[in-house]
Amino acid sequence: MMNKPLCILLAAAILAMVPSCTPDETDRVAIAYRHVKPAWGGHFGKPVFIRIVKEKRELELHVKEKDEKSWRLLKTYPIAGMSGTLGPKQAEGDFQAPEGFYEVYPNALNPRSNHWLAFNVGYPNGYDRSLGRTGSYIMVHGGDSSVGCFAITDPAIEEVYTMVDQALKAGQRCVPVQIYPFEMTPQRMRQEQDSPHIEFWRYLQPGWQFTHTRHAPFQPEG
Repeated sequence: MMNKPLCILLAAAILAMVPSCTPDETDRVAIAYRHVKPAWGGHFGKPVFIRIVKEKRELELHVKEKDEKSWRLLKTYPIAGMSGTLGPKQAEGDFQAPEGFYEVYPNALNPRSNHWLAFNVGYPNGYDRSLGRTGSYIMVHGGDSSVGCFAITDPAIEEVYTMVDQALKAGQRCVPVQIYPFEMTPQRMRQEQDSPHIEFWRYLQPGWQFTHTRHAPFQPEG
């Protein structure tokens, strides 16, 4: 018969091998849902789209409520970390954050990111590839620093990630992510007419104008 001190030591050893957290407590998505659902649960499953304005360092989350024809801005988040300057991403390792029209599909969500939660915006898209642009793993993620991606802090990514996740699970085919260098008003475009990026920005400008006037995400051809 095993003596009492040995039993105690054996029990302690077994307990030490058991994780101290339940699966829910170690699941980042479950943690995010617990944080977000009390205030945002009424929006879960509704279509969303994201617009980023690099110059303002802002990420906008738009939602289409049930029975509403137009979308509305639900919340604006400061971008805490972003590298590069105004202008498109051209090549792997150039430290630029991209500009353009992108789409987030279910397989783009990363619940095990080095930056808490993250999702891939889909760079390079077909237009980027047609121009020979390269790069990979351009994310919207947590934290406050980033090289080539968009860091929006952990509390913010919990909200945005959860809304994107729920929209996709509810049947939204993909979540549009539209990234602009600045507010692309006619006046500002005239100010940038000597920029080496002006032709590319003219390609983007109709998307900005469409959302401004229609309150809906722009759908580029192709």
